[in-house]
Amino acid sequence: MDGVILTPLKKIGHSKGDIFHAIKSSDVGFSGFGEAYFSEIHKDQTKGWKKHTRMTLNIIVAIGAIDFVIYDEESKQYFKTAISHQNYKRLTIQPGLWVSFTGIEDRNVLLNVASIEHDPEESVNVVLDSFDYY
Repeated sequence: MDGVILTPLKKIGHSKGDIFHAIKSSDVGFSGFGEAYFSEIHKDQTKGWKKHTRMTLNIIVAIGAIDFVIYDEESKQYFKTAISHQNYKRLTIQPGLWVSFTGIEDRNVLLNVASIEHDPEESVNVVLDSFDYY
């Protein structure tokens, strides 16, 4: 889908605890740094729909497993992916796309490395049944 990049990430095994790469300024999809934050999603709960008008999201699942659904209102297409330690990737979502996500495991935490600082005026939220998906 246009505006979505799914990037395999490097895991480095270490006997005392593995190292998980997240993002570098030279990576495809990196469009600046505004803030980084963690968001938790409980098992079988869904957050969304949310659309950012200026923010690019760079999402990495730090704990657990999360199903993501992205919806492009213009093309009427959905993109779905699950990210976890077994499927360790970064999900980059450009502004203008709707996103929702569902927790799969008992504890699920994502990291978003956002291109701009949080601004409540730059995003739109609608209820889950706004689109014919859930």
